[in-house]
This record gives sequence, C-alpha cells and structure tokens, in this order.
Amino acid sequence: MFKKMASDALGLSDIGKIIRKEDFDKAQSDDFVLTEDGEKIHFLIKSKSDEYCFTNRALIHLDGDKATSSKRNIKRYDYYQHPIRHVSVETAGTIDLDLEIKFYIGDQYMSIDIAKDEGEAIADLYKSLVSISQIQEENQRQAAFAKDSIGMAQDLIHDNRFHENDISKEFSDAATFAYDWFTQKYKENTRKDFDDVFEKYIQN
Repeated sequence: MFKKMASDALGLSDIGKIIRKEDFDKAQSDDFVLTEDGEKIHFLIKSKSDEYCFTNRALIHLDGDKATSSKRNIKRYDYYQHPIRHVSVETAGTIDLDLEIKFYIGDQYMSIDIAKDEGEAIADLYKSLVSISQIQEENQRQAAFAKDSIGMAQDLIHDNRFHENDISKEFSDAATFAYDWFTQKYKENTRKDFDDVFEKYIQN
C-alpha cells in the first residue's frame, strides 16, 4: 500500500487518461480497428505503457510490458468470444491519484488505473460493460435452453426416427433441420456488435 502511495505521489505509477473522441485517430490502437467492417472506437484509455481501446465489437489492448520499451503486444478480445464478467470500480481515496475499473473478459483479468478526475467518464464505461455482461449472460441462458429443447425433441422421436424405405431422405431432412436449427439459435444468441449499448451510455 505504501509503495503504491509513494508511486502515486511521485507520479511514477502507470495511470491512464481517457482519450477524447476527436483524438482517437492519434492513438496507436486506432490502426488495429476493423473500420472496413464497421467497427468503431467508443472509449479509449491510454497510459505510459498501455492502451485499452473499447470498440463496438472488441477490446483491443496494446500491452506494453515495460514502460521503457516502445514494443507493444496487440491483443484483441472479441466480446462474443470473451464474455465480460464481474465488472467493478474501486474509487479513489483521499490521497490517491487514481481509481480502478476491474473486470474479466473471457479468462483474462483486467485492472485499469485511471486518473481520479475521470470518475464520471469511468462510470459511463462501467455501465456499458455491465449492460454487455447482462446481455451476454441472458444469451448464454437462451443458448442453453435451445440446446436442451433439441435434445428433448430427439428423445420424443427416438423410437420412430426413420422408415426403412426412405432412410436416406429422412436422415438428410433430419440433418438439415438440426443444422438450420442450431445455426438460427446461434445467430439469435451470439451477439457480436454492441454499438447501441455504448451509444446509450458513453457521453462524449
């Protein structure tokens, strides 16, 4: 704790600043956004060694392991592949210079230090991530229900699956139905774009 306090007081800690919308194109992470596919930045945090770029489709993290090095590891976490969980904010104390937003994206734990005067903007990001997390949890439930329902349907027709004379056609029909069913349910319950969520909560 005292080490962190000393780092904060001396300005040595890697505290992030929120980049304004008009300056998004000046950040290095802007080069890795899939703008050709309609992806756009909604929230960007930049520190001495890292960038955290929240788009409508993914978190792009430019990870600088060493603040003294100019090298960056570019890591992309698409929301549909890496669900967001356990979002929290640790507010700044009396003598702290920063606050933290914490969450899991997939199996990756994120803890981002931000200057404490950015508290209002971080609240907007917090609400966005919580909303995405809730949508993803509901989609996971619906996907599980869909899987259970097809299993129940299979059990109901188990004893009368095929007629001997046209087994090839009935197998093809059943396979096609199952494929279409799972494809439809996957599309319904796998959301890849959260543009509307960020538009609702982020006040630029």
